[in-house]
Amino acid sequence: MTGDFYCDEVLSGKTAVEKLIETDRVLAFHHTRPAYPVHIVVIPKHHVDSLLSLEDDALLAEMMAVIRRVAGQIVASHGACRVVTNLGMYQDSKHLHWHVISGSSLNQT
Repeated sequence: MTGDFYCDEVLSGKTAVEKLIETDRVLAFHHTRPAYPVHIVVIPKHHVDSLLSLEDDALLAEMMAVIRRVAGQIVASHGACRVVTNLGMYQDSKHLHWHVISGSSLNQT
C-alpha cells in the first residue's frame, strides 16, 4: 500500500526503528518522532487499515498481549501510561497502530 508509513518505511526496513518487542505478527518500537517522553508504537506486521477493519481476533489478542507487556514496563519504570488508538478523521496513518505513552506532550507551547 502506497503512502503507509508503517508498511513503506518501518516494516520494509527503510526507516530504522528501535524495537522493544517483536513477535511473528506484531512489532512494538520507539516512535520515530515522539510526542511524549515515552512514546511506543505497536503495529501489526501486515497491513490492517484500522481497529474497525480488523477481522482477525487472534491478531487483536496478540497485539493486546504486546501492548500489555509494554504498558507494564512503562508503568513499572514511570508510574503511569496511556494506551491510545485513533479512528476516522483522528487517524493520520491508515495502518492500525496503538500508542503507549507516558509524560506530558513534548509539543506543548
